Amino acid sequence: MSVVIERLEGMVNRYHEITELMMTTEVMSDPKQLAKLGREQADLSQVVETYSEYKQVLQNIEEAKALLQEDDKEIKEMAELEIAAGEEKIPRLLEKLELLLIPKDPNDAHNAIVEIRGAAGGDEGNIFAGDLYRMYTKYAESHGLKVETIEMDDCEAGGFSLVSFMIKGDGAYGAFKFESGSHRVQRVPKTESQGRIHTSTATVLVSPEIEPEDFDIDINDLEIETMRASGAGGQHVNRTDSAVRIVHKPTGIVVKCQDGRSQHENRATAMMTIRSRVYEEHQRKLEEAEGAKRRSKIGTGDRAEKIRTYNYPQNRVTDHRIGYNVNQLDRIMEGRLDDLFQALQSADQQAKLAGEKA
Repeated sequence: MSVVIERLEGMVNRYHEITELMMTTEVMSDPKQLAKLGREQADLSQVVETYSEYKQVLQNIEEAKALLQEDDKEIKEMAELEIAAGEEKIPRLLEKLELLLIPKDPNDAHNAIVEIRGAAGGDEGNIFAGDLYRMYTKYAESHGLKVETIEMDDCEAGGFSLVSFMIKGDGAYGAFKFESGSHRVQRVPKTESQGRIHTSTATVLVSPEIEPEDFDIDINDLEIETMRASGAGGQHVNRTDSAVRIVHKPTGIVVKCQDGRSQHENRATAMMTIRSRVYEEHQRKLEEAEGAKRRSKIGTGDRAEKIRTYNYPQNRVTDHRIGYNVNQLDRIMEGRLDDLFQALQSADQQAKLAGEKA
């Protein structure tokens, strides 16, 4: 326990140190440094508050025990009630601190880059990719997160063969990071005259936005080309070489961006995206070499891994990683993902906790 207390005291000291740093002229004149320290302090705040409450309860118990020596019967009874109430709170606070001390993914506070591709099932897979895009967009908007399109390949039958977008806002990646993998849908397609249920899939890949100073990418490893944008977009898109395509040669990762207002804007977005994709691949290989699950999260986040089934006839959603079943598919497709996301985060916390205790 002494090691845990030492760690908690260190976190409290760091919290106060950050407060002092944020008031210095040097930090106040550097928005990036100010934001970085602000995020670190926000991450520490819940631990500091809970630990402060824990220490206050211990102090209250000690003071109440001293009152048991008093002759006054009423004072003794009040002291006994105070002790009982405090001793009831202690296990709950310790459990909360235990969870809060689980190492956090430093990327949780970052923006998220999401890519959805229609996979098995042809048109129906693409239509489902569009349904997932709509579901995520609705969730993001209901939580004050901003969605910005990076690339979008529409399909005549509806949906997308590919849609990639950024979700901007504090904690975006932390909320969406468990969505990577293969999503399976079971339903009767609109084009099916016999009313038979088909199974189709769409794949999702979620990466954190990575700042240039956090991960360096060698410009010599990139193949950058400009081209005329395709699809809808008006005269500007069709008459200028505004689209940008970047290939990271060592990994074969390809990013294309054409939705910006200029080639410069598309290039900046494409560079940001390729950096995040390469970083993600780099982390995957590192942890694979260590024999660990990717960031100790639920599953590997691999595109090939079937993570969830959306069964329309039974209005059911099943997350296969944690055995989560709910007959509320209609609500979930409207972006009401809070319970599902919370269940995934709780399962991840428990898995990390079990790993630390092992």
